[in-house]
Amino acid sequence: MKELSCHCEEVKAEINVDNLQKVLRCNCSICKRKGAIMSMVRNEDFKIIKGKEQLKLYQFKTNVAKHYFCSNCGIYTHHHPRINPSMTAFNVGCIDEIDTFKLENVGMADGYNHPLDKK
Repeated sequence: MKELSCHCEEVKAEINVDNLQKVLRCNCSICKRKGAIMSMVRNEDFKIIKGKEQLKLYQFKTNVAKHYFCSNCGIYTHHHPRINPSMTAFNVGCIDEIDTFKLENVGMADGYNHPLDKK
C-alpha cells in the first residue's frame, strides 16, 4: 500500500500497490506539459482518503479521459485514461517515498498517436 498526496496535502489517496511494475511518461498534449511519470492500477485499487472536494476535473478533446488536480496547489494527482477508463493512472511524483529522478526503465506511451484517434 502506498500513499499519494498533492503538494499542499489537501488531497490524499491510498494505492493498493507494493511495487511499481511499469512506470511511464506520455507525449500527448496534456502529459507533455505536466511532465509527470505515471503508473496505473485498477480503479478499485485507488481510493481518495482526503480532499475529494478539493479535486477539480479537467477534460478535453473527446471528453472521455478524466484528469484530476488539486484546486488549491494545482498538482495533477491522477486520471482515468480513455483507452481504459477502468484503470487509474497516478502521478508517481506524488508518492513521497519514491524519487522519480532515480527511476530506471521509464517507458513511453505514445499518446500523441493515440490508437483511438486513428480512423
